[in-house]
Amino acid sequence: MSEEPTKAPLLSVHDLSVTFQQDAAVSTAVDRISFDIAPGETLALVGESGSGKSVSALSVLRLLPYPAAAHPTGEIRFEGEDLLAVSDKRLRQVRGNGITMIFQEPMTSLNPLHTIERQIGEVLAIHQGMREKPARQRTLELLNQVGIRNAESRLSAYPHQLSGGQRQRVMIAMALANRPKLLIADEPTTALDVTVQAQILDLLGKLRDEYHMAVLFITHDLGIVRKFADRVCVMTNGKIVERGRTEAIFAKPEHPYTRHLLSAEPKGRPPVADREAPIVLQGEDVKVWFPVRRGFLRRVVDNVKAIDGIDLTLREGQTLGVVGESGSGKTTLGLALTRLIGSKGRIAFVGSDIAEYSFREMKPMRSRMQVVFQDPYGSLSPRMSVADIVAEGLRIHEPTLSSRQRDGRVAEALGEVGLDPATRWRYPHEFSGGQRQRIAIARAMVLKPKFVMLDEPTSALDMSVQAQVVDLLRELQRNHSLAYLFISHDLKVVRALANDVIVMRDGKIVEEGTAEAIFDAPQTDYTKALMAAAFKLETAPRGVVNQ
Repeated sequence: MSEEPTKAPLLSVHDLSVTFQQDAAVSTAVDRISFDIAPGETLALVGESGSGKSVSALSVLRLLPYPAAAHPTGEIRFEGEDLLAVSDKRLRQVRGNGITMIFQEPMTSLNPLHTIERQIGEVLAIHQGMREKPARQRTLELLNQVGIRNAESRLSAYPHQLSGGQRQRVMIAMALANRPKLLIADEPTTALDVTVQAQILDLLGKLRDEYHMAVLFITHDLGIVRKFADRVCVMTNGKIVERGRTEAIFAKPEHPYTRHLLSAEPKGRPPVADREAPIVLQGEDVKVWFPVRRGFLRRVVDNVKAIDGIDLTLREGQTLGVVGESGSGKTTLGLALTRLIGSKGRIAFVGSDIAEYSFREMKPMRSRMQVVFQDPYGSLSPRMSVADIVAEGLRIHEPTLSSRQRDGRVAEALGEVGLDPATRWRYPHEFSGGQRQRIAIARAMVLKPKFVMLDEPTSALDMSVQAQVVDLLRELQRNHSLAYLFISHDLKVVRALANDVIVMRDGKIVEEGTAEAIFDAPQTDYTKALMAAAFKLETAPRGVVNQ
């Protein structure tokens, strides 16, 4: 099969290079790449973080930070017109009309101070000159088209009042407001739950076909590519190393990097858990209710039941996976069990009932109870060296250690998570995403805990890095008999790491059991829907995910 579109290209990128200059240093982010997209076609740019795929996409609309960014070579022709050579005025006409873009995280892309109606209406006013009444009608039409329920009631809503999936639908509505010919989608589903991810992909597919719209799809998730794209360009180190029809790339990849990407998902099973091992953490009837207050006297009229009567037991060497969609209560449960938020019910940690412990009483427990968060860049201080970050807990919990002993413990912890101890004087921004997550794990492990809460620790990472982090967590668990509470919406990672799983919805456990039972023979309709959404994306060709 031909690897290039048979129709005349709508977008033609030829010999494009992108460089960035900082002081006197010049680095090349994209190195002489070429690709075409035909009307109605979807082309996926695939690669790990730093491969140059997002920089390539941003170049199409000249959204890079100029003049620090430059294009020493290349052309970007849209309908025959070189966008690198047009005036700013002409470029503004192309943006929003001919080409639009949706981004990975809608919460940071939408204005938190403006209503949904105002934000979509602004697009219509700028590009079509629509007045308030017709703009409102068109906005309602768009919200209905992208599947926003009770669209009229959402016009006055602000972004924080919508779920992640609803916010992404609003972004899609804004992008489609002027019926563009090309949509650039930069990791549009990475931050979403698997069921919402499937819905958004299905929506994008329907709108693409309805508008006969071309799509440039940027992602590191090959499961999505297999379902959604016609052709694939694989990028690494700023170069396109392989290209072809999607089915051909998956059936017979030729480049070693492509084969690496296709094989780089979490594999294997967790260490076998001893069902008679000592109990590390136990929760009985755990509840977290947030009061709803109304009226002049702010009386409590109702409660939001974030967690409503949860029972669980976690033993040494066991991983308990907690899965569910956003808003199901899984992170709130983890915060309650670690006493980072208040709760009702009994919580026992290594035999001590800690549910009513004060901050002072909890302090001695903290060294044995650690947390690894989703975004390592956000959880590591940019002003502290890695040595100081990892040593911080030792200064608090083991103040009698000498500076030499403390530094030895830091070096040992970094070595155990696969980092060179000699790099400990560097700062977080000098490391990759996967390395930063290893630093966060080292910060937890240096205190030799018995229990670690892992809150979406791999969701921000590339597939190959995810697999490496899962292998590391399994090795640490085997070496130290750690108990993990693993919170995630990525069911492939949960399957590779968890011995047992609880499935949460609306603050309650709807199903629980061994990982094998939950994944191989789910009992409830909700769990079956989660599994179908997660694993159909792996195998379904374009257009059949919801059939």
